Amino acid sequence: MDFKVEWRIFALVLVVFLGCFYLPVGIVRFDNSVIEALYLVKWYAREHVILCLVPAFFIAGAISVFVSQASVMKYLGAKANKVLAYSVASVSGTVLAVCSCTVLPLFTGIYRMGAGIGPATAFLYSGPAINVLAIVLTARILGPELGFARAIGAVIFSVVIGLAMHFIFRKEEREKSLNMVSLPEEEGRPLWQNSLYLGSMVAILVFANWGKPSGDSGIWHFMFFHKWHLTAISSGFFAIMLVVWFKAPLLKVVLGAVPVIALALFFPNIPLLAFSVGMLSLAFVTATGSEENEEWFSSSWDLAKQIFPLLLIGVFVAGLLLGRVGHEGLIPSTWVAQAVGGNSLRANFCASFAGAFMYFATLTEVPILQGLIDNGMGKGPALALLLAGPALSLPSMLVIRSVLGTVKTVVFVLLVVAMATISGVIFGMMAS
Repeated sequence: MDFKVEWRIFALVLVVFLGCFYLPVGIVRFDNSVIEALYLVKWYAREHVILCLVPAFFIAGAISVFVSQASVMKYLGAKANKVLAYSVASVSGTVLAVCSCTVLPLFTGIYRMGAGIGPATAFLYSGPAINVLAIVLTARILGPELGFARAIGAVIFSVVIGLAMHFIFRKEEREKSLNMVSLPEEEGRPLWQNSLYLGSMVAILVFANWGKPSGDSGIWHFMFFHKWHLTAISSGFFAIMLVVWFKAPLLKVVLGAVPVIALALFFPNIPLLAFSVGMLSLAFVTATGSEENEEWFSSSWDLAKQIFPLLLIGVFVAGLLLGRVGHEGLIPSTWVAQAVGGNSLRANFCASFAGAFMYFATLTEVPILQGLIDNGMGKGPALALLLAGPALSLPSMLVIRSVLGTVKTVVFVLLVVAMATISGVIFGMMAS
C-alpha cells in the first residue's frame, strides 16, 4: 500500500466531507448566488453555445484539417515574419466580434497546428478585445476619449503581450521551431480556396452574433436589422463551396438545407431554431461524408469535448462569485464599487483583477461599466477593466490552461492584468 497516495485520497475525501457538512445552505446570500450561477449557465447555454461555440468548433476543426501545418508555420510560426504574424493576429478582433470563450476553439486550433506562442496569444487577446462595435459603443456611451483609449490600448496590448510571451518562453519556441524545420511544402487546396471557405464560416459566426447598437440608424443598425439575411447569404456560399471544393454529396447538402429554409420561412421570429437545425445538418453532412470531412467532424468534436465542459464549469463558478448583470453573487457589488473608486494604483489593479475573472458577453461590459462609473469608478480603472475584462474570464482561463499548461496561462493572465493596470494609471493621470 502506498501511504502517500492513500493519505492524499483521505485528505481529499475529508475536505469534500467537511465542505458538505458545513455547506452554508439556508444563508440568503449563498442561496441567491447558487440561483444566479444557474441563471448565468442557462443564459450562456441559450445565447452563446449554439450561435457562438458550435460554429467556432467547426471553424477550429476546419483549420486543423484543411489548413496545412506548413501554412500556419509560414504565417504564424516561430520563424514567421514578425511584422506579418503580429499584424494578422493583432487586428483579428476587427473581424471576429466574439467573446473570450468563443475565440478559444480558434486559438486552440492554430496553436496546435504550430503557431508560435507569441502570435497565438496575440490572437487570443485581440479576438474579443478589438471588437469594432464594442469600441464604437464604448465611445458613444462612455465618452470618445475612453473609446479611443480602448481601441489604441487593445491593439498595442495584443502585440506587446504576444512579444512578451515569445520572449519569456523563447527557449521552448526555439526548440519548437527546430522540430518543425523539415516541414513539407504546402500541399492540397490553394490557400485562396481555404481562405474563402473559412471566411464564409467566420461570416456566419460574425453576422449571427451581431449585437444590437445603441442607435436606431447608421451602418451598425442596418447590419443588425439584416443580420439573418447576411447569415443566410454566407451560409449559401458556404454550402456551394462545401459541395464544389470539399466533395460533400449534393443530395445530403440539399436535404440538410430544406428544413433550415422551411423553418426560416415559417418561423421567422425564431431564427435560432433554423440556425440550430443548420448546425445539426452540417454535423450530419460532415460526419457521414468523405474521409476528409469525417476527419473535420472528428476534430471539431474533440475540441468540443475538451473545451465545452470547462466553459460550463467556469461560467457556473463566475456566476456563483460575481452573479449576473444587476444581480449579486457571493461577492457584494459594493465591494467592487468601493475597490475601483478613484484613479489610484490599487483601484486600477482591482479593476484589472476583477475584470480578468468576470465573464463578459460581447458588449455587456459597457452597461456594467456605466453603472460602476455612476457609483464613483475612476476613468483609469474603467479603461483597465475594459482592457482586461473582455479578453479574459474564469471560464477562458480553465480552457487556456488545458492548452498551454499552468505556467504559460499564469504568465499570460499576469501580463494582461499588469498591462491593464499600468494603462489605467497612465490614462487616469491624463484624464484627470
